[in-house]
Amino acid sequence: MDNYLHKLTTEEVNQQTLNIDECNTQEILLLINEQDSIVPSAVRREIPNIARAVDIIYESLKNGGRMFYVGAGTSGRLGVLDASECPPTYSTDPEMVQGIIAGGDVALRTAVEGAEDDEAAGAELIDQYQITNKDVIVGITASGGAPFVLSAVNAAKKIGASTVGVTNNGESKLSKICDVCIAPIVGPEVIIGSTRMKAGTAQKLVLNMLTTSVMIKLGKVYGNLMVDLKPTNQKLRDRARRIICHATGVDYETAAEYLQKAEDNTKLAILMIKTGVQLDEGKQILQEQGGRLKDAIAAIKMTKCL
Repeated sequence: MDNYLHKLTTEEVNQQTLNIDECNTQEILLLINEQDSIVPSAVRREIPNIARAVDIIYESLKNGGRMFYVGAGTSGRLGVLDASECPPTYSTDPEMVQGIIAGGDVALRTAVEGAEDDEAAGAELIDQYQITNKDVIVGITASGGAPFVLSAVNAAKKIGASTVGVTNNGESKLSKICDVCIAPIVGPEVIIGSTRMKAGTAQKLVLNMLTTSVMIKLGKVYGNLMVDLKPTNQKLRDRARRIICHATGVDYETAAEYLQKAEDNTKLAILMIKTGVQLDEGKQILQEQGGRLKDAIAAIKMTKCL
């Protein structure tokens, strides 16, 4: 018996669902829903650690570093999912936030047995992705003990990269080696060890909080508007136009006109409408203000007042 696994909360038998196999459909669903309701409060208790992680990641990305999610199985898939949503949502360079799963991309669809135990592959990520001390590694493992993840985190620490852990067990192996460890304890799963359930849900909430908070701090939103989205399809073009309408008060047709003038840059279109600047000047001012739309608007207004 593995003494480490034997002690894990995520490996315990859930006393509330012992007879779930005798329940009717609605009773099964109610039991699952009741257990899922534990997750938000578990995440909330970790907000101080999540805040520390956000600040670490923000400083890295602000200064040209990158963020790497590293996980296996469900944890790896969640990291890849969160990373893949950053470019269309915030117009980030795909290199800025990356997701790595044990076993490679094939493991996104098919379980690759033994991949999470491959310590050598975890350590090799440093050279493979040319990770430096400017970057941040976010290791994700429900048990807090996946060798692939631990090896990647340890290798990152050796070169001076910042490290964050996301796990669902206290006093884990991961917590002992990370700069900050986020550990929402959600208790035993409805089905013993099925960490794609409560543990996976908690991880998804945490990852959402990490990237969303960092992107807000990087100036990727205006109020709560997604002004850095890439309008690459019909739905997103419509969303971009509606965001411009909401931010400026213009009608839909005018929003569409300015989005075209701004070369499909929603943020720039809003700046042009609200301040009257032309395309090239707007680009320059946004760049000078680090892409922060409110600061760019304020800078233009200040100039006009002088």
